[in-house]
Amino acid sequence: MAGVKRVDDLGDWFAALLQPASLVGLGALAVCALAAAGLVALMRPAAAEKRTRSVLFGRRLVDGVLFPFLWLGLAVIARGLVARYFPAGGALFHVAIPALMALAAIRMGVKVLHLAFASTGWIVVLERTISWVAWGAMVMWVSGLLPLVLDELDQITWKVGSSHISVRTMIEGALTAGAVLIVALWVSSAIESRLLREARGGDLSLRMAASNATRALLLLVGLLLALSAVGIDLTALSVLGGALGVGVGLGLQRLAANYVSGFVILAERSMRIGDNVRVDNFEGRISDIKARYTVIRSMTGREAIVPNELLITNRVENLSLADSRVLQTTVVSVGYGSDIAKVRELLLAAALQEERVLRDPAPTASLSAFGADGLEFTLGYWIADPENGQLNVRSAINIAILEAFRREQVEIPFPQRVVHTQPSN
Repeated sequence: MAGVKRVDDLGDWFAALLQPASLVGLGALAVCALAAAGLVALMRPAAAEKRTRSVLFGRRLVDGVLFPFLWLGLAVIARGLVARYFPAGGALFHVAIPALMALAAIRMGVKVLHLAFASTGWIVVLERTISWVAWGAMVMWVSGLLPLVLDELDQITWKVGSSHISVRTMIEGALTAGAVLIVALWVSSAIESRLLREARGGDLSLRMAASNATRALLLLVGLLLALSAVGIDLTALSVLGGALGVGVGLGLQRLAANYVSGFVILAERSMRIGDNVRVDNFEGRISDIKARYTVIRSMTGREAIVPNELLITNRVENLSLADSRVLQTTVVSVGYGSDIAKVRELLLAAALQEERVLRDPAPTASLSAFGADGLEFTLGYWIADPENGQLNVRSAINIAILEAFRREQVEIPFPQRVVHTQPSN
């Protein structure tokens, strides 16, 4: 009978929509939409810098979550006013309010998923699923079919232990868990954005560790709250927790060691994002530190994914832990008859021509060895930005040295060998 009443109400709504008074409701909805857009436009400049990473504000004026929620709130207020003064004009809100609720739910889910995860294939599928579920529930609610379907699903039950579970309970639990997890992801993403804003070096590493821990904690709490809201006894999870502990202790000890090592690295700041390190003959710059592994990117573009346990137990050379400056040297030979003072002057001038070479400490040019073919000079200089490349600096200085030696006619000797021959008898 309730379903018949809902269908009759739906017929009454359609009949009311055809009356001239419905234009009042339509006008009220339009005014609410304009007011919501105006409020978003007023609040938008304050979030202009973080617009692309914001859930409330999207790339366009009505692309964020704030617009449908404001429209929904204003529509609820307008429904009460219209129903009071124009009863026939309130029929439009019986359709508009559920539609706005579905729009707000879809926009919330899509924006949070885009913010928390990359745009991958499964994210697109999940977004379409949220849209279909939200619009389907709206249509069934407006048509009066949703209560009937829920009543039928509530009749399909089975017993699990001491609890009775129905299909309706499972669906409501899945929706509740999804909603709670989306809110948890939104809160964790907002906290992460605030923690990582304007962070650099070691401070960035610590803030990233705090961000990862906060997200994991919020997701765990959200999942527990969702399970509790459905009516699942959380004490039964203690058995699963004990089994998981045994599995971690026996079969997942290496994985657990990597996670623990990751938090130790982030807490001790022995290696930070942006540091230049050398691990197992692989040298590069740390581009990211995850809970399980660290990403090291070499100057050639290759990336190495190194388990965090390896960084804790093995020898690691951090080339920029205390000082980001890097010393480079180049060796050149000149003839034994060359002017030593002039050669040193040319070497120092060639190094100082390069803008990336530091003036403090200043470059040095030293007579390092008496070679078999000539005098060997070693030019040493410091750079402060090795992440921008080291070979390009060395190449530019070597070219400058070669041009200076040719211009000043400084001899660069070729290898010489003396061959002794004995006359034949």
